[in-house]
Amino acid sequence: MIRDKEMLDQFLSSISKFVRERLVPAENEVAENDAIPDDIVQEMKAMGLFGMTIPEEYDGLGLTMEEEAFVAIELGRTSPAFRSLIGTNNGIGSAAIVFDGTEEQKQKYLPKYASGELIGSFCLTEPDVGSDASAVKTTAIKKGNEYIINGTKRFITNAPRAGTFTVMARTDLSIKGAKGISAFIVDASTPGITLGAKDKKMGQQGSHTCDVIFENCHVPAQNIIGGVEGKGFITSMKVLDRGRLHISALSVGIAERLIDDALRYAIERKQFGKPIAEHQMIQVMLADSKAEAYAAKCMVLDAARQKDLGKKISTEASCCKLFATEMVGRVADKAVQIHGGAGYISEYAVERLYRDVRLFRLYEGTTQIQQMIIAKNMIRDI
Repeated sequence: MIRDKEMLDQFLSSISKFVRERLVPAENEVAENDAIPDDIVQEMKAMGLFGMTIPEEYDGLGLTMEEEAFVAIELGRTSPAFRSLIGTNNGIGSAAIVFDGTEEQKQKYLPKYASGELIGSFCLTEPDVGSDASAVKTTAIKKGNEYIINGTKRFITNAPRAGTFTVMARTDLSIKGAKGISAFIVDASTPGITLGAKDKKMGQQGSHTCDVIFENCHVPAQNIIGGVEGKGFITSMKVLDRGRLHISALSVGIAERLIDDALRYAIERKQFGKPIAEHQMIQVMLADSKAEAYAAKCMVLDAARQKDLGKKISTEASCCKLFATEMVGRVADKAVQIHGGAGYISEYAVERLYRDVRLFRLYEGTTQIQQMIIAKNMIRDI
């Protein structure tokens, strides 16, 4: 749902210009230093990028899902590290409060997420709990007006910068599955929280993840999201449905960047007396990439519109995540192939993006988890 097309077009135009003129030129610096320059972070705050999906009544831009998808596509035309920095505030780091938080929790935290004063981080994955999210082992035991949290969370995006953590923890030890899990807002300065070393990743330098360890961490009972125990897993699934559409849109944007880079190289590079773009085998790779990116874009925008209409889109979100993230992997592979030996050299962006996009098939539910969700939903709904 697009509320005001003219306003959205202006916003997208400003983001596109920011990506071209500020972010793309800084890509190599970010990759080499594994850090986003502070001046760029401040510019992102000034543009409202930290609060795009925060409701307007809490000082955000209140983008609809379709509007968010268009923004994610634009941000996909540069290093994913930039989007990752603002991604948790617009998605998994704030969405649990937006969806299910009490009014007091919304008033307290959402304006600070929207301004970028606070970075939110989402703590679900554990050392031996990943795809089976209902098997969370971190515990939150109630004592008086507090919960005492113990456990370790792994691969937590933006944890080194986080001001708050949304923590999924088991409040009812007698229930083994999802119903025993609750969601908490935990201030990063709370005693008992320690961070592991930053993970050294295959790609996405500038986007930081690490372990978050909770040892006898005392959290006020009022910080349980929604004020009710046992709803944390349901909340996390709502968060992931929206996040999967966002990652799908981002995949489309990166695919379009890769296609543009490959096309420009193919037009400039000559072999056998003519640009390689005139060779049919190169044309096949360009055409297949274009068709796949277009198909993914259509899927994402359709699912986003359905979500904005209030329809349940769990299956559609998983379809998008499955297709779009696999698609961008194939497009990246073809882009490297079109570049030939140059595609294996870090001088060209396709080498870095090839590594960056590999993560998309893993986080917020692997490809195989999406396949399971889709099939189970099909069987259930017959």
